[in-house]
Amino acid sequence: MVMHCPERILILSATALLGAATALAQNPGGMPQQQQPMPNQPNSPGMNTPESTPGAATTAQQFGDQSFVAKEIAGGEAEVEMGQLAQQKSQSNDVKQLAQKMVSDHSQMGDKWFKPVAKQIGASIPKTPDKKDKKMIAKMQALSGQDFDNEYLQELWKGHQKNLKDFKEEAQATQDPNLKQVAQQGATITQQHLQLIEQVAKNHNVPVEGKEVSSM
Repeated sequence: MVMHCPERILILSATALLGAATALAQNPGGMPQQQQPMPNQPNSPGMNTPESTPGAATTAQQFGDQSFVAKEIAGGEAEVEMGQLAQQKSQSNDVKQLAQKMVSDHSQMGDKWFKPVAKQIGASIPKTPDKKDKKMIAKMQALSGQDFDNEYLQELWKGHQKNLKDFKEEAQATQDPNLKQVAQQGATITQQHLQLIEQVAKNHNVPVEGKEVSSM
């Protein structure tokens, strides 16, 4: 008969609990339970990640990482402003609910993902959308009713398609482990957003991908 050592059992149990606790991460507010969890907050600024090593020259990829992060922060600000505008101007409950989700998710992605990483790698942190998105938001402010809903849903679709491509490319290219994690999780969340946008677009017969969508 094999005797089981109590001390070994306790050590194994503690190890299992520690592993389970380490695996937990926080979901963005309001996101469905089946979605992938938010990545853990990146390491504290000042740690020697590839981009923050003192005295190291900035490589082309590190410069690309900084540009990607700054662009995503500005894009997230645009998503938040568009969503807030949609909550005010849309007359459709499903569009308003989608807009609220965009505001919540993109706010958390900016605050919990991109801004901490930006501080680590020395990227700028825009406080407003870029000029192109500001112009688009100004155009939407002049619309109302179904015209507004159509424009909002089409802009959401186009923007998220571009974001998905950018996230996947950055996940492959970056050598920074924190940024790679953010890009991979961002791609997953963006795919889920696209599914929601497509469903609401179908409900309103709004064309996506250049094709007319029939209501279900």
